[in-house]
Amino acid sequence: MNLNNIRKEVMQTLEKSMDELLGKYLKPIEEIWQPSDILPDSNSPDFIEEIRDIQGHSAEMNYDLFAVLIGDTITEEALPTYESWLMDMDGVNQENKNGWTQWVRGWTAEENRHGDLLSKYLYLSGRVNMREMEVSTHHLLNDGFDIQTARDPYKSFIYTSFQELATNISHRRVASLAKKAGNTLLAKMCGIIASDEARHASAYKNFVKNIFEIDPSEAMIAFEDMMRKKIVMPAHFLRETGGRIGELFKHFSDAAQRTMVYTTQDYIDILNSLIKEWNIENIKGINEKAEEARDYLMALPNRLQRLSERVKIPGKQFQFKWIAS
Repeated sequence: MNLNNIRKEVMQTLEKSMDELLGKYLKPIEEIWQPSDILPDSNSPDFIEEIRDIQGHSAEMNYDLFAVLIGDTITEEALPTYESWLMDMDGVNQENKNGWTQWVRGWTAEENRHGDLLSKYLYLSGRVNMREMEVSTHHLLNDGFDIQTARDPYKSFIYTSFQELATNISHRRVASLAKKAGNTLLAKMCGIIASDEARHASAYKNFVKNIFEIDPSEAMIAFEDMMRKKIVMPAHFLRETGGRIGELFKHFSDAAQRTMVYTTQDYIDILNSLIKEWNIENIKGINEKAEEARDYLMALPNRLQRLSERVKIPGKQFQFKWIAS
């Protein structure tokens, strides 16, 4: 049996527990928060005053931090790309409304609220050139992304485990910095989004953990392959009006590093947490190629730590077209 067929069998095995997983990792639609629960109510007599408060806090917000918030929003708004990628994995049958298809759609529906909430907040902030932001979002959807997983569910779930942890950190840090600055609304918004990301990360980590139990050698090799390629962020093709594909991502990353919202150290810490979560050091019954993959994975955090000590972040701020002058 070829590897693709084995992966399909593993996915079918995991799919048998999907009803339980859906109940554990997704929230009932009628009960989960919606953007209108958090944003100012346009029917309220206090609406205009609440908008003034949003604009006052936004005007005072650190330039780099505000740019990171916009970049995070654009990343969340590119959700259709991520859904189409997950729907195309081996083992996902789009004609079947249950199982993996139900998970992908449920996950997408929950994630969709994040971009809705943040983009409405930014529109109300009075500090954003909305057309520039919308053009960047349009480009990101149009350009797609290449996270080098192809249709492989093992690699895809390793990627989503890592990525959900990264977005949890990013939103949580923005929430913390907003709270320190007295911006309680933005702190609340980013805090509840971070909570969603943490729950989704737990789901994907659980999927991978179960794959390791069923097909440990191929899971180990897939993990190694993803880490050799490096986990690229979903917004790695980010660009502005008139810019080249991917040209803006480095400036966005630099702003995230300067504000300590997401750093090279966070990347290393996430890798360490996944190695521990999936008990990589003690996985039994793997073949020779998987043993070599494990050796690489176990040595990688220290190697990355040494490299990170030589990383220098540009101190000069980039002028983003997203931010209104």
